[in-house]
Parts: sequence; structure tokens; C-alpha cells
Amino acid sequence: MKNKHSILTLAFLAGGLFLPEPRLLAQNLKPVVDPSYYESFSWRNIGPNRGGRSLGSAGSPGRPNEYYFGATGGGLWKTVDGGNEWFPVTDGQISSSSIGAVAVAETNPDIVYIGGGETQLRGSITQGDGVYKTIDGGKTWRHLGLKETQAISRIRIHPTNPNIVYVAALGHPYGENEERGVFRSKDGGNTWEKVLYVSDKAGAADLIIDRTNPNVLYASTWQVYRKAWKMWGGGPDSKLFKSLDGGNTWIDLTSNPGMPKGPIGKIGVTVSPADPNRIWAIVEANEGGVFRSDDGGWTWEKVNEERKLRQRAFYYSRIYADPMDRETVYCLNVDFFKSTDGGKTFNIEITVPHGDNHDLWIDPNDPMRMISSNDGGGVVSINGGKTWTEEDYPTTQLYHVMTTSDVPYHVAGAQQDNTTIAMPSDGWEHKLGSGPGHGWHYEVGGGESGWITQSPVDPDVFYSGSQGALLTRYNRKTGQIRDIQVYPRFFSGEPASALPERWQWTFPIMFSPLDPTVMYTTSQHVWKTTNDGQSWEKISPDLTFADPETLGVTGGEITKDMNGPEIYGTVFALAPSSHDINTIWAGSDDGKVSITRNGGKSWTDITPKDLPRYSRIEILDEGKFKPGTVYLAANRYQVDDRQPYVFKTTDYGKTWTKITNGIADGHFARAVREDLVKPGLLYLATEHGVYVSFNDGADWQSLQLNLPDTPIRDLVLKNDDVVLGSHGRGFWILDDIRPLREAMEVNAKKEIALFKPANPIRGVYNAVIQYYLPTETDSVTIEIKDAKGNLITSYTGKKGKTERNSPSTKHDLNTFTWDMRYPGATVFDGMIIWSARPQRGPLAPLGEYQVSLKAGGVEKTTSFELEMDPNLVGITAEDLQKQFDLAVQIRNKVSEANEAVILIRKVRAQATLLENSTDQNTSTALKAMLDKMRVIEEDLYQVQNQSPQDPLNFPIKLNNRLASLQRSVETGQARPTDAAYVVFEELSKELAGHLSKLNGIIQNDLKSLNEKLPQKITIETK
Repeated sequence: MKNKHSILTLAFLAGGLFLPEPRLLAQNLKPVVDPSYYESFSWRNIGPNRGGRSLGSAGSPGRPNEYYFGATGGGLWKTVDGGNEWFPVTDGQISSSSIGAVAVAETNPDIVYIGGGETQLRGSITQGDGVYKTIDGGKTWRHLGLKETQAISRIRIHPTNPNIVYVAALGHPYGENEERGVFRSKDGGNTWEKVLYVSDKAGAADLIIDRTNPNVLYASTWQVYRKAWKMWGGGPDSKLFKSLDGGNTWIDLTSNPGMPKGPIGKIGVTVSPADPNRIWAIVEANEGGVFRSDDGGWTWEKVNEERKLRQRAFYYSRIYADPMDRETVYCLNVDFFKSTDGGKTFNIEITVPHGDNHDLWIDPNDPMRMISSNDGGGVVSINGGKTWTEEDYPTTQLYHVMTTSDVPYHVAGAQQDNTTIAMPSDGWEHKLGSGPGHGWHYEVGGGESGWITQSPVDPDVFYSGSQGALLTRYNRKTGQIRDIQVYPRFFSGEPASALPERWQWTFPIMFSPLDPTVMYTTSQHVWKTTNDGQSWEKISPDLTFADPETLGVTGGEITKDMNGPEIYGTVFALAPSSHDINTIWAGSDDGKVSITRNGGKSWTDITPKDLPRYSRIEILDEGKFKPGTVYLAANRYQVDDRQPYVFKTTDYGKTWTKITNGIADGHFARAVREDLVKPGLLYLATEHGVYVSFNDGADWQSLQLNLPDTPIRDLVLKNDDVVLGSHGRGFWILDDIRPLREAMEVNAKKEIALFKPANPIRGVYNAVIQYYLPTETDSVTIEIKDAKGNLITSYTGKKGKTERNSPSTKHDLNTFTWDMRYPGATVFDGMIIWSARPQRGPLAPLGEYQVSLKAGGVEKTTSFELEMDPNLVGITAEDLQKQFDLAVQIRNKVSEANEAVILIRKVRAQATLLENSTDQNTSTALKAMLDKMRVIEEDLYQVQNQSPQDPLNFPIKLNNRLASLQRSVETGQARPTDAAYVVFEELSKELAGHLSKLNGIIQNDLKSLNEKLPQKITIETK
């Protein structure tokens, strides 16, 4: 078949080579609040280090420790040490995070091409925006166009000429489009020509180059589309092609002798470098299987028809030839199989760290070296698949996010093709003893796709869902679990129309904010329980449009696939009111919004007139401050409409306002939330990051900051933090957004501002002090005072100087953290102490504190309350005060001991300078005095210590014993033990004796000597 060429220039496809800020993409609007006000904010990734789905990976023949894998939603990751450590290389440089295809040039491994989007068409796929290229090993990237391909299955680079590159594009997964097929560039991606095209309904699913003759290529096309309610693959445009002239012309092999009869679905193809006449194809057909040709594709033989190789063909169908052995071929599916008899049997199963295998790269010079992609990420093997590296990187794909009532709070979500996971907001490796990749976390029941809710009365109890209507009650303390699903009629392989209750892949589970005994969940109906799931009451009719067209079979001409993601016509969003127990808001995945104001007895359709049918209402967030207010986030990307849909109502849905001004094209909405404290301060999660509105949605501006481009599936507010659940890069937290709540006022005044800190919790959270400077100042001083105004400590920062633990003088928003500790003990240079840190002062007691900011001739003061850790059991405020009081006394004694050492050394230094200017008698008296002082010094401090572990060799002395006693007293939060007071009295008496001796020497020996010395020895005593 000869293909009509279509020359596509880079400018036409890419529209430019730079990636401007999303806020600039959105109509070049002037922001309501100058973004520089909050540019010092930073999103904090807390993990988890559990990999998510990867469809593409590649290595380098010339660099055996260098590999890449593309994360679907997480960007491109690279290793230079064989897979032990991975790091992202595209953050901030690409505008779509789903990387489905990776190719490294064999002749120059610094040249790497990546293609965006996903062609293994799961229900949670992310679209891409074309091709990118690096020529420096991933340091910098350039967009090469093909933006509207959206889903690229393969990139193949000519084995000897890296300027010749081929792209296999599936095209829009959710709609028909022309940018499909195989594209070729002969100038390193500057321009492209479409060299293989079948129709606007079919794109390229696979592509392989014959390494022995790069003019020979094989490609497959796949007729397929996906909607929210359906995936349909297979048809007359699904074909297998061969080119003999580098892609200029193509020959249709689909009907050649030995190939299966139609209908045909997805086809994977490979050619053996050991014997280029040997071709394998795995073909989805009613009589499909693995087909082999030994004459370059002209005739075929079916050599294997096992279902294990072709089950769920839409998600797999990939096959790979060994580069050295013509009889060895690999097939990827749920599991990873190897054949050593030319594909007749695949009895060798290769075990990988995670199931669902999607890609394989084998070193053409060493078949033992390979990298594979699966639903857990990319893994490397150097022994032919016997062992693999771990998948310990934060490319986790999450569906929702929730926070717990723990202190510190935990963050939880359900991970795609994994379990639910909850972890501390401190981060993945915050616990001592948790090594790399093994952070502290726990499951909370449910499964990979579920919504999670914590009991409002028992923090150990979680309710979690998953596919198939699963809903569990799990107690993390006891480990007890119970299935409490509403209607335990399991379903799989059935269309939505056959189900009495339609349960989506992800369905809401939530408690009434006004009654902790009332919990809700949803199918196409709203269900309510008041007895912990023992029984459920249906409190609504079908609240969806339930169009029969959207409730049918799904999968395709050959293979059906029905297990949850395509179940449609369900209530997808729910918002029980926090103002009125009888008010509940509901939104469906087909675009219907309903409300009840009488506890479910009757419901009213309040769908916004500007919200089109087939809109998935992702989140309904009721306004915190005014009854009748709700914010709505919806999207229609699964009907090929990628525009944002965000609405609000303030009159119970009688009227709606569309609030999308400032949101960039393609940044479709996932979640919208109102601030917990500031009315009208809104946060928006989109497919490409986060926005903020300071005026109740009238205008939006980017809050992306350092956040990589990644789909944000959910966003919640916890205390003073914004918490994100991304579908490709795990959990993120924007800490302490209190200044955002005052942004409008501060930005308008343009004057120095000191924000009231959140109340720290003793031993848990430090005091985070935030302040705004309209211009850079010469110096900034922060003073910490007690409730009576007594100075505790102060910190000063100077313009142009960057010193540890000093406040910034830079303009706009600045943050300074007080560690809640009083000043430490006096120390001296070279001091080596074992099992103690005398420089670290006592932890502040509970109570009120004042903060003063001095800058630019202005002084601002605010206050905060240091609170008790609610996790403490059997501890009182009095206990903590006694702990502080004793710690202060010990610190003071440590200071006294160290100051005595400093004094002795100061006297010795001056005496040394006078040695040669005194007579014999005076010199003898001077030496005798210094000897007395040396004895005291050696009792106070181990003078033989020269390295950190010398205290294991030389006995510790008094200052070390005192400092270690403070460490003991302050280990944990509790009243000091009786023994601590006993030891303190003993050590204090010992110190008093030494100091008394020293004082006598100073008053007598030194005073007498000073009358005879030509130059007096000076000392400063307190």
C-alpha cells in the first residue's frame, strides 16, 4: 500500500519551542495577586516511594549503567548506576507528564526522544502533547511538535543515524483525528512527514526497525476509541504493514497466507536481529495468537494460541525478539513469558517485581541486560531476568487523597494497581530505621481505586472502597476488617445495563459533617447507614441520566473488557451539608447535579445549563461559610473535550456561575476546594497542576511553583496545609498557607507584614514564622519573647549574607522557623562531647509566646500558643513545665563548667605570652598557678579528646555528664525522674567544688601575681 505523504512542520505542530507558565497561557491575564508574593512557597513531595505504571523504557548499549523509563503521569526517570537510584529529568521542561515511549540513540546515548500519552488504554490514561528530545542526556529538552497525536506508542531511531527517527502515534484516544499513524523525521525532529496513515479512526500501535537493514520497518495500526463508558477496539483499519524503503511506501501484510481472518484488533510485531526473515506478530482475533513468518512476512504460521499471551489484548499485545538467538522471543502480558523454541511454547515465566508488563528493551550486544516496564515502573536486570532492581521511586498514581486526625496528620489514598496506603505527612523516610524505599506506611482496607474515609469518632477505623463495589471497615489498631458493601452482588464481565446497582471504579464514601453516625455511599443511588454498615437505606432515585447508549458492553469487536472503569451512569460526587443535616448535594459521572433538602425524601435536578451532557462531576465542595453555596469541578476529556468546567452556586443550585477565567486550555478540572478559614479563597486541581483564586473563582492564577506537571486527581485542605493526590507523582503538601489568606490585603498595601503563626505543638511542629517584605531590606531581626515580653532569643539576617538559621532580607514572602528551643549552653572551640548536644537549648514549655519582626525601621509583633502533643498519655502541663525547669538548670550548670574551661584557657594563653618577661620566682609562681588550674580543667573536661569517638577511650568528665543528663531529661516529654534530680544535685555539688577552687585561685594566686607581672592577666567573670 502506498501512503500519501503529509509534510508537517515543527511550527505548525508545536506552536513554539518554549513552555510558558500556565497563567500566561490563560489569556495573558493580569493576576489578582502578584505571584512573586508567594513564589518562595514550595510544594513538598512526601512519597510514597512505590512506583506506578510505566509503558516505555530504554537503555544504552554504550553505557551499561544508564537507563530511562517513562512514568504515566510522572515524567521521564533516569538512572546512571544500573537502577539503584532513579531521578526525574523532565520536571519543569515538559507540559504533559505521561511518557509512553522512550528511545535512546545507539550511536550517541546523549540523544533521547520521548513520546507523550498512553496507548495501553486503561480508564485512567493521561494524554500527551507530542515528542520531546534531549541532546545532553536529559539535562535540557526541546519540544518537537506532533502535539495532537496525544498518544504515542513507539519511537524508533535509526541504528546508525540518530537524525532519522520514526514515531508511531495512536492519536486521540477519545476522538477521531488526523494526527495518527507513523511519522518520520530526517532532520532530528525539526520537521515531520506522515508516512503511514489509514484513517482518522485508527492509529499506530507498534513499530519495529530491522537492525540489519534499517530501510525495512514493520508497523501495526489499531482501530480503537475510548469513552468514559466504553472502550472499543478492532475493525477493518487494524492492520499489519511492512516498508522496504524506510517508510516511503508500505505493504499490507494483514491478509497474507497464514494470518487470521477478521475482525482484527491490536497487533504487536517484532523482527529477529539474528535472522531478519523471522518475524513474530501477536494478533488479537477470534482465532488469534502468536504468528511467525520465516520469509519476511509474506507467509505466516500460527505457532501459539495460549490465552495467557493474549488476554486483555488492549492492555498488552507486545512481543520482543532476542537480539542474538533466532529461537528466543519474549511476550508480555499480566506476566512475562519467554520462548526458546521460536514461539511455539512460552513455558518460561520471568518473575518481575510487579505484574502487568508493557515494554522491554534488550541490549542488542548483550541479551542479559534489559529494562522492563510494568504497572510498578521500570526495572533493570543484568542476568536475563533472574533478578531485577526495586521500584522505589515516587511515581505513585493516586485516585483521591484524604488526611487523618492524627498528630502529625497522615495522608492516605488508593494507588493504581496496588493497595490503599496511609503515611505520615512528615514524609516517606521520617522514621528512624526506615531505609531508602522502605518508608513507614500502612494499608487502610479497600483496594487500588477506592475512596477512603476515617471514622469521625474512632481514628483507628477506616472505610475504603474499590472496584466491584467493595467497601471495607478496617481497624488499623486491631487489624480487624469487615466487608460492609451495600449490595454484595459481585460483577465482572457484565455491562452496566445488567447490574441492579451500578458501582463505579471509584465511588464516594463519606460521613455527615453534622452526625458522626451517618455515612453515605453511592451507586446510581445515594445510600445511607446509621449502624456502621450493618444495613443500608436507599435515599434517592436514580440520580443519573442513565442513557442506554452509555450502559452497554465494552471492550471491542473481539475481546470484551468489563470490570468497573467503564461502569457508567453513577453518582460520582457527593457533598453532605455541614450547615443542614437534611441537605445533600450529588453529581453524576454523566453530568447531572441533584440536591435534597429533606434528607433524601425528594430530590431536585439543579444541573447547570452550561454543563454539557457526559460531563464527569468529579468533586462537589460545599461552601464553608454561606449555606446554599457549592463549588463544582467537572471534566469532559473522555469525550475529547479538554476544556475546564468549574461552577459555583450560592442559591442551592437555582443559578450557577461558570468560574474558569485564567485556567489554561487543556487544564481540565479534577477538584475544587474552598479554604477552611478565608471565604472565597479557592484551590483547583487540574490535569496539569494547581490553581488558586483569591476572589471566589472570578479569576484563577497558577499555584504550580515547583510542582512538576502531573495530573492532580484530588486536593484537600488540612489545618493550614494544601494536600495533593497526584496520578503519577504521589502526595504533595504546600505547608502553612496562612499568608495566602491575607494575600489580597497585604498585596494591596505593599507594606511589611508579619503573619500570625499557626500554633506549634510541643515536640511535633515548630513555630513557622512568615513575613512579607515589599522590598529587600538591609537587615531583618526576629525576636522570640515569652508571654511577659522577656527576650528568649533573637536572630538577625543581613542583606547579601546567607547564614544558617538567619532570617531572609529578600522581598516578598519569607519563612523562618524557630525550633522551639531556648538558647543552648556556652561552648568552646574544639569541644567533643559524647551522647549530648549542649549547644541545643531546652525545649520551650507550653504557653503563649510573642514574635517581633524588625525590618526597614518597622517593628511588627504577633503571638502564638505552644500546645501540648495530644498523643501524650498520662502527661500534664505541670510535668512538662518541670521538665523544662530542670533542663534550664542543667543547661546553666553546663555553661558554668564550660565558661570555667574558657577562663582557664584564657589565663593560660596570656601567661604563655609573659613567660619570657618575668623573673624566676614570678615564673615559678605563674607555673604553679597554671598547674592548679589545669587540674580543675581536666576535672571539668576531657582534654585528651581530639576526635568524635575519643570519649570511648578517655573517660568523660563533669561537663559531659551534665550535658548528657540534660539529654536524658529531655528524651521524650515527661516529668523528670527522681533519679534525675538526685544526679543533678550530685553533679552540681561537684561543679560547685571545682568552681570554688578556681575562684580561690583567681582571688589569691592570680591577684598576687598580677602585682608582680609586667602586664596584668585580665579575666572577665560573671
